Amino acid sequence: MINLEWYRIFLYTARHRNLTKAAQELHVTQPSVSYAIKQMEEAMGVQLFHRLSKGVELTDEGRALLDYVEQSFSMLDSAQKHLHNLKQLHAGEIRIGASDSLIKHLLLPQLNAFHREYPGIRIRLSHGKTPDITRRLLDGEIDCAMLHLPIQNPQLIIHTMAMIEDCFVVGEAYKELAERTLSIHELAELPLILLSPGSSTRIFVDQWFTAKGVTVKPDIELGSVDLLAEFARLNYGAAFISRSFVEEELRSGKLLELKVDIPFPSRGIGFAVRRDTKLSIAAESFVRRIRD
Repeated sequence: MINLEWYRIFLYTARHRNLTKAAQELHVTQPSVSYAIKQMEEAMGVQLFHRLSKGVELTDEGRALLDYVEQSFSMLDSAQKHLHNLKQLHAGEIRIGASDSLIKHLLLPQLNAFHREYPGIRIRLSHGKTPDITRRLLDGEIDCAMLHLPIQNPQLIIHTMAMIEDCFVVGEAYKELAERTLSIHELAELPLILLSPGSSTRIFVDQWFTAKGVTVKPDIELGSVDLLAEFARLNYGAAFISRSFVEEELRSGKLLELKVDIPFPSRGIGFAVRRDTKLSIAAESFVRRIRD
């Protein structure tokens, strides 16, 4: 491959049609320009310039080469500008994964603040169940993820963001039950509204019942927290949900919390990245914001 600087000298010489003027703009000596052109011509086996008394003029072969050289340096200039924009967070991309409920209640406020500050950064957001999102993170399909804990995986670095409390909520038709403490067996006999199998929340509540020696079969299985709350409000049964996700409905009385004689343990929400991966400047900036 011919020295890149020779191509630059060729470009400036073609623009100025004069070796001395090209040398002045490049801040090199005129003999250096002449030597570079000569070396290029010898390496390519073609003459690039006609030498005239008052300068130089491109040959047909020189004009053919100039088209490619101009495009190449234009692309290099664009690449430099793009890297500068990436460094200054004027451009870039972050790929984030989370469940619908975590996106709405925890991730969206962070995304809004980041988007306002860095509108040029493209945000690619994908949703799914925590096991699914974890797999995508490990496979490199996303840069970072908000996940229900616990997750034990040495390939991930997980920062605990918050602790959440879970509960069963019901509508007005179950008001009498909400006024007293229920046993786990009484709870299990109610029509239960749970997230669909495979979600970390569903796994958590199934394990909680199993650990107490109780087997349950939900009447309704749904894919979103909003639907859980809506079906509970419409008196279809008791929905298992994170209390912080329905605080407004509980305050307004649209939903009522059932008290159970065996409390649910707290669960964590974590923000995870792969341990062995160097994040892009944009992704690293967002992750640092979350951790801080």
